[in-house]
Amino acid sequence: MNGLLDTLLDRTVIPGYTRIGYGLRSRSWPTDDPAPGSLTGKTAVVTGARSGLGKATAAGLARLGATVHLVVRDASRAAGTLAELQRDIPNATFVVDECDISDLDAVRHYATGLTDPIHALIHNAGVMPPRRTESPQGHELTFATHVLGPLLLTELLRPNLKDGRVILVASGGMYTQKLPVDDPEYIHGTYHGATAYARSKRIQVALTPLLAADMAPTFVATMHPGWSETPGLTESLPGFSRLTKPFLRTPEEGVDTTLWLAATQPTPPTGNFWHDREPRPPHYFRHTQSSEADTNRLWTHCRTAAGIL
Repeated sequence: MNGLLDTLLDRTVIPGYTRIGYGLRSRSWPTDDPAPGSLTGKTAVVTGARSGLGKATAAGLARLGATVHLVVRDASRAAGTLAELQRDIPNATFVVDECDISDLDAVRHYATGLTDPIHALIHNAGVMPPRRTESPQGHELTFATHVLGPLLLTELLRPNLKDGRVILVASGGMYTQKLPVDDPEYIHGTYHGATAYARSKRIQVALTPLLAADMAPTFVATMHPGWSETPGLTESLPGFSRLTKPFLRTPEEGVDTTLWLAATQPTPPTGNFWHDREPRPPHYFRHTQSSEADTNRLWTHCRTAAGIL
């Protein structure tokens, strides 16, 4: 695609994040990238895999040949998901794993059971509670689910990921938020679920370069899927979902970049924030930018809170 048009789509948000942007950009993508069978014999782990983007990610990875671990909070509720995936991709191998990513003790327990090399670790689990809620360890729930749990699981699986790829699913909504260096747990001010969600996604994107440097040579990236029609969007933002429904991407369109990052060759540059197979700027507004010192301070805080340091 013409670079000027791509940039215009990215900056104008509504066309760029919807199916319009996906349709225009995907015209120029090779049809054999990722290559069929490119993940044959490899293992992938997808958190939040019961529905929506997580389920679509699991399906896409399986179609590329991977054995896929579906990480869900309640294994009994994933029976329908597993049956649908096995029906649609009968030759694929799926494993249902129970782990609440917001619960750091559960993450530690879960990681001990993963002993094989992991090619792709996809941090997709997401929450948007209507009121401030805490994890079992007392951390604000979006912060625990989107930041602390993924950091801890990635660290614990470091030996499994030597030649692997780590991808965090963020959100374009993070563009509206500054890094909450002094209040990552959203203790102060009136709590809004959508704001908490965007703040935690801002933290994901800000810490990605640091995580990539720390995990090298393991590939690390964040991406955002645009606006996709999923149960999570409908439940959390029903008004927005109704208003944008004609323009929403399908889950399969939303996860395209995740699958591409997980399987394309050669490995893309590490430490970037991606959308529609291109690195994107982490900021569009001056007021959201933070200093390197603040980012490093939050990096240390998050790793300490996750029990890594």
